Amino acid sequence: MSLDTIVFVIGQHPVTLLEFILWLGGLGLALLVLAVIFAWRGLRGRAAERQAVEARAQELEYRLAEVAGSLKNFAEQAQGQQALMTHTLNERLDQVSLRVGHGLSDQAERTALSLSRLHERLAVIDTAQKNLTQLSSEMVNLKDILANKQTRGAFGQGRMEAIIRDGLHATAYAFQPTLSNGTRPDCLIKLPDCTLHLVIDAKFPLEAFNALKDCRHEADIRAAEQRLRADVSKHVKDIAEKYLIDGETHETAIMFVPSESIYAELHERFEDVIQKAHRARVIIASPNVLLLLVQTMQAIFKDVAMREQAHTIKAEVTKLLDDVMRLKERVSDLRRHFDAAGQDIEKIGISSDRIAKRGLRIENLEVEEAPALGAEAKRPRLVSRNDG
Repeated sequence: MSLDTIVFVIGQHPVTLLEFILWLGGLGLALLVLAVIFAWRGLRGRAAERQAVEARAQELEYRLAEVAGSLKNFAEQAQGQQALMTHTLNERLDQVSLRVGHGLSDQAERTALSLSRLHERLAVIDTAQKNLTQLSSEMVNLKDILANKQTRGAFGQGRMEAIIRDGLHATAYAFQPTLSNGTRPDCLIKLPDCTLHLVIDAKFPLEAFNALKDCRHEADIRAAEQRLRADVSKHVKDIAEKYLIDGETHETAIMFVPSESIYAELHERFEDVIQKAHRARVIIASPNVLLLLVQTMQAIFKDVAMREQAHTIKAEVTKLLDDVMRLKERVSDLRRHFDAAGQDIEKIGISSDRIAKRGLRIENLEVEEAPALGAEAKRPRLVSRNDG
């Protein structure tokens, strides 16, 4: 068949094989261009969303760092101002004690009381800052988790306890506690600002998985897979029935898998078991997933503790400001007393100057007797020394 062969006729226009091939090529090229455009727009949209999420996260971190820096700077400024104010007041009080005396003793005692309260408030702020530093060092600095794998065992309860102990504070978890229904889970994590507890179970059916690894024939492998699927499903059901208690435990429980290889095998070959566990509100977690959960809980505990200490610092700073305002009023009273005493001293100085001038005038005068003349005989006459 040649390219000039007429394939079909549209209306009165015959379509050749070459035209038909060119039309199909143009249609395919147009579809390809449309597919590339749609794919490019999807990638651009996802990149924009990713950038927006990263920008919001960076802004949140910047805001938290800015608040922490503002609190620290304010505490440092308050300490510096208190030290300077203490030095200045000591000098002023010494001057008052020398010039005013007993009349201002009561005011000085009240000023000393205000300074002692300022010292107490600053001591409370210093204690709160030390508590923040100690708590941060305890919660952030993880112990060597991997070093405990050999000493505490590679699977099950020992490995789970090693991860929990090395990542959380001793008051944040409990091993083998008793719930209200009489059951005893392997671990309970106390959630902050909440009465609920997160349950972790470490009794993974390891025997079925070991049997599956030892199988060599196809029939034995299928039987072992069926056994593993049944054991894991039963264990998920038991966790949901025993440990998910309304008002006492969290609505989701954790089933700990002691090995990354087991966890990967479950997700690769037993997806139906994973989905069934999710529907039963049971999350299957490997050591790495549990470690991530522990680090997340660690950050939550640290954030709650920082909020509590921040409220304490804020309350103490508010009290400190009240004391400073009262101290300012009392300093104003002292200044008025100083001004009044200065005016009195200035008036005394003016009076003493006048008395001294009058004394000098009197000292410059001499008294001598004039000759007796008639009625003015023996009448004294004042003569100035300056008269010669």
